Amino acid sequence: MGRATAGSARRSRRGSAAASSPAGGSRRGRGKKAGGPAAGPGAQTQPPGPGAFDLGAQSGRWAAFQERHRLSCEEAARLLLDAYEYRGLVKHTGGCHCGAVRFEVWASADLHVFNCNCSICTKKQNRHFIVPASRFKLLKGADNLTTYTFNTHRAQHTFCKTCGVQSFYTPRSNPDGYGIAPHCLDDGTVQTIVTEDINGKEWEKAVKEHKTIRDMSKP
Repeated sequence: MGRATAGSARRSRRGSAAASSPAGGSRRGRGKKAGGPAAGPGAQTQPPGPGAFDLGAQSGRWAAFQERHRLSCEEAARLLLDAYEYRGLVKHTGGCHCGAVRFEVWASADLHVFNCNCSICTKKQNRHFIVPASRFKLLKGADNLTTYTFNTHRAQHTFCKTCGVQSFYTPRSNPDGYGIAPHCLDDGTVQTIVTEDINGKEWEKAVKEHKTIRDMSKP
């Protein structure tokens, strides 16, 4: 009885000390607060990271725009980015002869076309202009395309299985983009075409010495 009573008393004293001690609670509280930065006078807030929207005074306009056009936030953002990134460009459409392959591509109305004299470009009369992959969209016919490669196998010569027309391909010089055949575009969006001859018979030298061809597939 005596030992049990003493033990209970000791436990009770420890419990009451912990409950009544402001130090115990404040230490735990301070430990939690130490995890974040103190917000004192003159403290600078961090800018929102990638993917975060801080629209500021434009919040009302953004919400009204979404509601008026019934757009999700993603759709509205894509519309805005497209309008900015594609400014000065037009949307061309085109495809193969039989219509199984169709695409759209954003590019200037004034096209800079390469006329290469390498063996395959000569055989196919493969005149083309180069665009970044992000500006090209295959609308239909992915399952109706087949690919021919040779030599380094870096160029992907895609063409329609049905009619055999190559309306676009992946050039060896620009594997991150597409070469589009201007003669496979629909009428009405091309204003002018400037043709530049390139010596594909000495491909490595020609591409190395060219000042802009590599950049044509950069967004």
